[in-house]
Amino acid sequence: MSANGPTMAQALTAALRDSLRADPSVLVYGEDVGPLGGVFRITDGLTAEFGEERCFDTPLAEAGIVGTAIGHAMYGLRPVVEMQFDAFAYPAFEQITSHLAKTRNRTRGRIALPVVVRVPYGGGIGGVEHHSDSSEVYYTHTPGLRVVTPGTPADAYRLLRAAIACDDPVIFLEPKRRYWSAGEPGSVPGAASGESPPAPQPEELDRAEVRRSGTDVTLIAYGPTLATALEAAEAAEEEGWSAEVVDLRTLAPFDDATVTASVRRTGRAVVVHEAAAFCGYGAEVAARITESCFHWLEAPVLRVGGFDIPYPPPKLEHHHLPGVDRVLDAVARLQWDAPVPAASGGRGRS
Repeated sequence: MSANGPTMAQALTAALRDSLRADPSVLVYGEDVGPLGGVFRITDGLTAEFGEERCFDTPLAEAGIVGTAIGHAMYGLRPVVEMQFDAFAYPAFEQITSHLAKTRNRTRGRIALPVVVRVPYGGGIGGVEHHSDSSEVYYTHTPGLRVVTPGTPADAYRLLRAAIACDDPVIFLEPKRRYWSAGEPGSVPGAASGESPPAPQPEELDRAEVRRSGTDVTLIAYGPTLATALEAAEAAEEEGWSAEVVDLRTLAPFDDATVTASVRRTGRAVVVHEAAAFCGYGAEVAARITESCFHWLEAPVLRVGGFDIPYPPPKLEHHHLPGVDRVLDAVARLQWDAPVPAASGGRGRS
């Protein structure tokens, strides 16, 4: 473990290990996840501890991996499969959207599919275009799937444990550039003692969290951009702006209550994500805020996302990914000193 606390990668490994220990029906498999421990070493040591019957390598066939997981789940197992990289999951998309997402509804609840599909996603590691996608909206647009993405090591542990315990299929998006970010000491249950705590309840998957309180603007982020939003909030404070930061954690279902309460307090909102802004997840968030907070808003909801281009080469990705300066530019566009004109019909905050 890191001297500062476990990294996100270590937290994910601990969650998989504790789930395998706690429930003999849990399986872990995917490309190179066995003796190698996965391309990011998230499954390191699991085959040695649990054997090749419970943590094993598969052929390079993503559709086959997810199809096998569906079959395993139908027979009472809880498979956790890895797609290795975001864009590698696309060959399995038909299995995910046509079968994994729909079988419980198709069978009127008789067949649950407790499958977790782990997808390392996003940029920031110097990868090329097939290794840096932010594909969250493909999954959030598909009813029947839960879509989860942690922004901290502690959440990586809690959310993955809860996802494995959940009877719904979960797309678990892991922000790969945050794998090596360390959390607070003691932030991962049982990490220091080696004990395996009980799995969090599936309700853990339904909540957003306010990571920082503020009064002037709400910064809404998730996964890889949570750290960006927190850093931007620190910088904004030096310029006299008090920014609240909401970590969505679960993209589907969406926690309207937490987001709405925050925006009604601050009157302004900026949504930050890596994916291209056009038809990105931030568009849905902005629409929901506008519908539920219209009379509290003092400025339009703004989005800070990736540019509407294919993912750029590694030497250019720092221009593409939303950074602190771009978030602060959006905050500045909210015109702090300009009240809502009475003629505009704006009522301000209650």
